[in-house]
Amino acid sequence: MPQLIVTTRTGETQTVEAPANVTAMEAIRDSGIDELLALCGGVCSCATCHIHVDPAFAGLLPAMSEDENELLDASSHRTANSRLACQIRLTDSMSGLRLTIAEED
Repeated sequence: MPQLIVTTRTGETQTVEAPANVTAMEAIRDSGIDELLALCGGVCSCATCHIHVDPAFAGLLPAMSEDENELLDASSHRTANSRLACQIRLTDSMSGLRLTIAEED
């Protein structure tokens, strides 16, 4: 079961366990962290699940789609490590994935 290390906007860190094959967005939302709005429910249409992924884990993530890239372009908080949590489907090899919830636009 993959574990995520999530840092909130207030700097608090929480370990979240989730079954493989759910998205990082679902894992964070289901853990009770309410900073991640995920208004569209995970269909890559709102960018309210914007996160920053620890660069050490970048190679484990799926490639970014054009839709995800365009949504992130609209954020004033985008960095080289920005992703949408709804587009990261967790695998056992991602256990320990560190991410930070991005500032709200």
